Amino acid sequence: MPKQRIAVIGGGMTGLSAAFYLQKKIKEDNLDAEFVLYEAKDKLGGRIETDYTDGFIIEQGPDSFLARKTSMTKLARELGMEDELIDNKSGSFILHNNKLYPMPEGAVMGIPTQWMPFIKTGLFSPAGKARAAMDLVIPRTAEGDDDQSLGRFFRKRLGNEVVDHLIEPLLSGIYAGDIDRLSLKATFPQFRQIEAKYRSLIVGMKTSMAKRQSASPSSNEPEKKPSGMFLTFKSGLQSLVDRMEEHLDNENVQKGKALTEIKNEDERCRLIFSDGTEDTVDKVILTTPHQHAYELFNGHGFMKPLGDMPSTSVATIALAYPKKAVKKDIDGTGFVVSKKSDYTITACTWTHKKWEHAAPEDYALLRVYVGKAGDDAIVDQPDETILAKVKEDINHIMDIEGEPHFYRIKRWKESMPQYEVGHVEKLHYVKTKLAEHYPQVTLTGASYHGIGLPDCVDQGKKAVEDILTGGN
Repeated sequence: MPKQRIAVIGGGMTGLSAAFYLQKKIKEDNLDAEFVLYEAKDKLGGRIETDYTDGFIIEQGPDSFLARKTSMTKLARELGMEDELIDNKSGSFILHNNKLYPMPEGAVMGIPTQWMPFIKTGLFSPAGKARAAMDLVIPRTAEGDDDQSLGRFFRKRLGNEVVDHLIEPLLSGIYAGDIDRLSLKATFPQFRQIEAKYRSLIVGMKTSMAKRQSASPSSNEPEKKPSGMFLTFKSGLQSLVDRMEEHLDNENVQKGKALTEIKNEDERCRLIFSDGTEDTVDKVILTTPHQHAYELFNGHGFMKPLGDMPSTSVATIALAYPKKAVKKDIDGTGFVVSKKSDYTITACTWTHKKWEHAAPEDYALLRVYVGKAGDDAIVDQPDETILAKVKEDINHIMDIEGEPHFYRIKRWKESMPQYEVGHVEKLHYVKTKLAEHYPQVTLTGASYHGIGLPDCVDQGKKAVEDILTGGN
């Protein structure tokens, strides 16, 4: 009987993780199986792209991952890269009404857990602060299992001012989305659970944080806790991708292979690629964006929710300046921009302060973001237009003299999937119907269950478990 043949489609973080853990499982358990990873581009890593220029380490996609989501840290350990991990320096701001306000200490995703910093901040009016305090007494907003938008949820609990000035720029910065359309269930279900348990978000977050701080560390596996919220690698995220590729057997990785069609063939799948080649496999882990999945199965009406699912285009702009050119030096690592502010940029990271390894000693490295839900036309503009808009905004805030030493612009077209209200239910419907028509195919990746790098690692690993145990 021939070996079970498994195809992983897409070499982003989800697909790479699936391939890594699939190979590991096959070898460790001596399984009668083989796999191949197909990637349309000539490089692996998906949105991870690190530029190395003149001693700078410039991330053109994601620059880090959440430390509290441990799957990336565990992966680094398995790859022998744990000593390469570094955590970020902290100190971020909110830009509102042309002024930078320090992030209120103790604010978790904008939810106050310490009263004094919240009371002292000038980011909110006295009325806005009083309205936020009503969270302590108002009833629960969620009813049964119904979904609602992040905006509706937080506005009911904490009021419009806290949402517009703090929560919206923070959460929109993660998803490049409209929080009045994004699904609470699909993005931050933990807040729904906190409300269900404690009623008040403020009480619930304070209680949860106190419990975590008082919990004793495991004596079996003591770990050094990072001081910052985020982690990356000394040599950039590209170093993780390169190490993962080194661990994969060469014959199991095929780049420059764009999948254009999947056909049922008895109990197997026939894969057809843009170069005319084919492969017949027993199982498929499809990790590509939802737009590609929709195109593969667009003859089936049940895939319509994926066709209707919006995505936002964004761009990152990195600018290197001599430190002396930045006349208004601010003690922090960057800022996010309130939606109601009159700026093109949505955020700016002072990368040389957030990650000290990222720039030579005498240089400042700024990483600026443009593009947001409903307003991403700037991404399609020529480099000169984008650069002029970005320089105008940052010069207004930081008073920068002269031209950058160099700059890098990276566009990510329709790259940010929008988990709008009803996302969880729509996805369940699609997957249920797909399993009926294509039981060999597992659909997973950033378009579905989380866009962060640890989320992608978790999804890749789970897809492998499902494939090998028949859980698909």
